[in-house]
Amino acid sequence: MSPTTTSTSVPSAFPVAGHVTFLGAGPGDPGLLTLRAVEALASADVLIAEPHVLDVVRTHARPGVNTPQLTVVDDASTAAGIPAIRDAVNLVMEAARGGRRVVRAISGDPGLDGNAGDEMLACAAEGIPFEVVPGVASAVGVPAYAGVPLRDGRGADVRFVDARSADDRCWSEIGQSDATAVVSTTLDAVASAAGELVSAGRKPDTPMSVTIAGTTTRQRTWNATLGTVAQVLKQAKVLPSPDGHQPVIAVVGERSAAAQREQLSWFESKPLFGWRVLVPRTKEQAASLSDQLRSYGAVPHEVPTIAVEPPRTPQQMERAVKGLVTGRYEWIAFTSVNAVKAVREKFEEYGLDARAFAGIKVAAVGEQTAASLVEFGVKPDLVPSGEQSAAGLLEDWPPYDPVFDPIDRVFLPRADIATETLVAGLIELGWEVDDVTAYRTVRASPPPADTREAIKGGGFDAVLFTSSSTVRNLVGIAGKPHNVTVIACIGPATAKTAEEHGLRVDVLSPEPSVHKLAEALAAFGTQRREAAIEAGEHVTRPSERRPGSRRRRTT
Repeated sequence: MSPTTTSTSVPSAFPVAGHVTFLGAGPGDPGLLTLRAVEALASADVLIAEPHVLDVVRTHARPGVNTPQLTVVDDASTAAGIPAIRDAVNLVMEAARGGRRVVRAISGDPGLDGNAGDEMLACAAEGIPFEVVPGVASAVGVPAYAGVPLRDGRGADVRFVDARSADDRCWSEIGQSDATAVVSTTLDAVASAAGELVSAGRKPDTPMSVTIAGTTTRQRTWNATLGTVAQVLKQAKVLPSPDGHQPVIAVVGERSAAAQREQLSWFESKPLFGWRVLVPRTKEQAASLSDQLRSYGAVPHEVPTIAVEPPRTPQQMERAVKGLVTGRYEWIAFTSVNAVKAVREKFEEYGLDARAFAGIKVAAVGEQTAASLVEFGVKPDLVPSGEQSAAGLLEDWPPYDPVFDPIDRVFLPRADIATETLVAGLIELGWEVDDVTAYRTVRASPPPADTREAIKGGGFDAVLFTSSSTVRNLVGIAGKPHNVTVIACIGPATAKTAEEHGLRVDVLSPEPSVHKLAEALAAFGTQRREAAIEAGEHVTRPSERRPGSRRRRTT
């Protein structure tokens, strides 16, 4: 028989096999995903995970990825009020047998946190190829975020124990040693675990830290000892609680001592840790600002207050864009990201690209506008060296010189409600200006009902107002922020508008920059935190304060 007709395949009941990636999603912070994990998620056909894990990994999956539910409710469980957990092995195998690329995402690390062994054995038994992408284990990542190093330069014995499956021998071995013990348990069972260790020989005054929702902005850590942990949680009004089933990581040993943890608690001591900050801008406009807020520990929530629409009469804009191509202008000045977008859309409509800017000087009012131009393929010739505003742009703008400037005209595409500052300034410098309405700004639609209720009911800790229009529009579409919400304004004019709407301004940016505004809010948060610690009070977020309580004003 010739080689071309020889069959080398092994007969199988499942001739088409896919591939399975068992992926560690880490303890909760999406930033702890590995590069390999992100790659695997991007190529997955099917993504299988518990709901809280899906929230961590979903953003890296491709659009349209299939996410079958692990939890289904049948008639029997509905009657009993208990959801039945669908067998993950069957879901994984069903998808893999169909030739799909399957990602089975597991909280923490698949080998230490997850119970993926049965699923891996099932794949091996049927010859389905699989790989394991390790993740940051909860028992390692959570103490690191809580400021509790498990080892130091002198070395130490570290024991990991799952309190739900630990037997008497396990407790006895740990209780009779001086090892650092990392205990995975639940909030309402942590005192019982402490009791097991004391009964096994650990001293009641052994330091203990308990962390819930580790590595997320909901993280909270309590310092106690084995003998006092029940009392500490009760005094903190954490227990008894319907949330007692939530998982926690408890660290037992000298490295979890309160004095040391206070010095090393880098995550929970961020200036805006856990603050819900309302950013009245679109996701595109707020991207870098939201990233900055996250670096301070905040949870940004973008709410658009304006919508951008084409001008009512587009002919003026069309003539100006054609003038760019025919050499009518020496300069084009962009005063916003929306202006860049409007010109770019008009270019695409005419089949033009960034090459049409050849020979034309380009100015941008600030860094964000400049970044949007670079994304378009245009490097601006002029960006303000000082204040990022029309006034700052004018300070650096050269006067018209008939010797060096063959053309004396500037194209200024802008919003319909823009001020005349830049136009007047350019005319004073000797330039002719084609002041063109490139887009209209209108009030956005109201946000969802739950967002409106959070705004009016004190569910947000702070709101950043970046212009007077954001104040007027937010109040118009969602209502006035509650009096416990910290109000931060980008400048005096915005602050005046906020006060006219009955808002007390707590933070005023030293410069008209959104990033300086975020810095000022972070400084406010730091002062507030330090004042609470100095007074011996528990550090709380503004939204946790009682309605009507007075706030200190700062600028």
